[in-house]
Amino acid sequence: MTRTVYYTATTLDGFLADEHDSLDWLLSQPLDEGGMLDHDEFIGGIGALLMGATTYQWVLDHGARTGDPWAYEQPTWVMTHRDLPPAAENVTIASGDVRAVHAAMVEAAAGRDVWVVGGGDLAGQLADAGLLDEVLVSIAPVVLGAGRPLLPRRLDLRLTSHGRNGAFLCATYDVVGPLAASAGADA
Repeated sequence: MTRTVYYTATTLDGFLADEHDSLDWLLSQPLDEGGMLDHDEFIGGIGALLMGATTYQWVLDHGARTGDPWAYEQPTWVMTHRDLPPAAENVTIASGDVRAVHAAMVEAAAGRDVWVVGGGDLAGQLADAGLLDEVLVSIAPVVLGAGRPLLPRRLDLRLTSHGRNGAFLCATYDVVGPLAASAGADA
């Protein structure tokens, strides 16, 4: 069964990127190859990808700096309101309701999982539509104080596993649904 998974890394204070959309904080942290939430193991189970425009632009810019071509063989959808060029034949630039795009991704994934690469608001849109199944997050020992939030939604999650990979605390969560308002919230 295809699951939609938000696999990401965050700072201890809950930011994906700093206020300039930089991931320098992430790239300087040590990882154990083959450790918990290992990227190579994870990507092996992925049949389609979804990313927002900011993440897509970062991937393109980072690849241009490092000389790496488009790294993903899986069909990839980029949700944007901008006019962006597709980086490869398997990249589809999309806009509108994420539910229609999600249906196409699930079909393309052919039984494998769909990876929400970034960003947090895009994962939140899927959660709002009841389409986000799991959150896999690696938490770095870094505090930024500001930036792009991990998941700007009120969600109830259930911890299913946790561990360590290098400098990161790793956790996996099932998405239960919207966070219920507490009885005293209006007081």
